[in-house]
Amino acid sequence: MVHSSTEHVLRLFNLRGQGRYGSEQVSQLQHALQCAVLAKRQGASGAMIAAALLHDLGHIIDEQAMPESDEQNLDDAHEQRAYQWIKANFGKPVADPVRLHVAAKRYLCTVEPDYLAKLSPASLKSFHDQGGLMSQAQIDDFRDEPFAFEAVELRRWDDLAKDPQMQTPSIEDFAPLLDRLVQDNRSDRSEKPE
Repeated sequence: MVHSSTEHVLRLFNLRGQGRYGSEQVSQLQHALQCAVLAKRQGASGAMIAAALLHDLGHIIDEQAMPESDEQNLDDAHEQRAYQWIKANFGKPVADPVRLHVAAKRYLCTVEPDYLAKLSPASLKSFHDQGGLMSQAQIDDFRDEPFAFEAVELRRWDDLAKDPQMQTPSIEDFAPLLDRLVQDNRSDRSEKPE
């Protein structure tokens, strides 16, 4: 039986994930699936594969439309919009890399100058809209985050997950993983003292 949280994810991607991923040549759904496949290929944990799958859920979790043109402000705070829901259902090891993946792009562009040159035009525009290069204080704050390393991994997959020719499994193929993470998250919460 598929958990209601997993069903909600599948429904969101099937209803709203077909639209273009901004000005990229893939849909929201293709981007999410590619990111999850890249994580899986690198031997990532189940939580990180789910984070890769769900990292842009904030673009489709509500009725707020993603900017369609790079001329618009691309900072739509999507990394925050789905955070509480992901954390409540799948736990911090999934939710925190999602919350931090935008900051991870800014971090990488700041500490690896050649990384900036690898960004797609849409990612470059959103990088500037989201704050651009980090200050030293922002770098230190990011590095102090418990899931900073995972967010950087997620960011690298995110940037590669834009291939219109890439073949992936369906979103439904990830349902068992999502169900397991929901169950693990519920078990973890029930074991912690109030």
